[in-house]
Amino acid sequence: MELPILYEDTDLLAIHKPEGLAAIPERDPSRPSARRLLEEARGERLWVVHRLDKEASGVLLFARNAEAHRYLNTLFERRQVTKRYRALVHGQVSPAQGQIQAPIRLYGSGRMGVDPERGKPSETRYRVLEHLGDAYTLLEALPLTGRRHQIRVHLYHIGHPIVGDLRYGDRSMQQHYPRLMLHALSLRFRHPAGQELEIVAPVPESFQQVLATLRATEDASATAHSATTSSPSTT
Repeated sequence: MELPILYEDTDLLAIHKPEGLAAIPERDPSRPSARRLLEEARGERLWVVHRLDKEASGVLLFARNAEAHRYLNTLFERRQVTKRYRALVHGQVSPAQGQIQAPIRLYGSGRMGVDPERGKPSETRYRVLEHLGDAYTLLEALPLTGRRHQIRVHLYHIGHPIVGDLRYGDRSMQQHYPRLMLHALSLRFRHPAGQELEIVAPVPESFQQVLATLRATEDASATAHSATTSSPSTT
């Protein structure tokens, strides 16, 4: 599998990770991961600096040397990296923008959840980009902290689980969607050399196709409703 390179220099390597591929090796060593595929193809060691869920797509950043690894780790720990996501969620989100502050901790089987007493402080900001009827909302999400599954847990917590999320949603309903509708759109931070750098992963076709299908369904429904309400009554 060839992974699209978004940015590369002597210190950094950023790829566009597809959904369904783990970022780092899983418990089963026979399963592929982005890091292993890159290391084998390039013949070099790469350092992990942040998380990206297996089910999500988007920007995945690696350090190419120990010094860059330490530098990037410090940026992420100090929340000096701006992370932007696209998320399609169930329901009509209101208000048009907001902030979710809900402590998160690890529960059983790798599942994360909100726990006001034992959870770690977690904060996600969001902005509505588009309402697709009453059933779906397209959001921009900006996690200010970096807890595991944070965006997924926070949106589930406020009653708007991400479309296609088999872990944080009604599995019988979510399994009808082809992917988790969460995409890491961009990372913005100060490069080790000093300049501001923004790395962007275009929204993939698999994400766009789901949106197109839902928009077409909504348009057809609106057209049918309009035709029904505008038809003259008969007596």
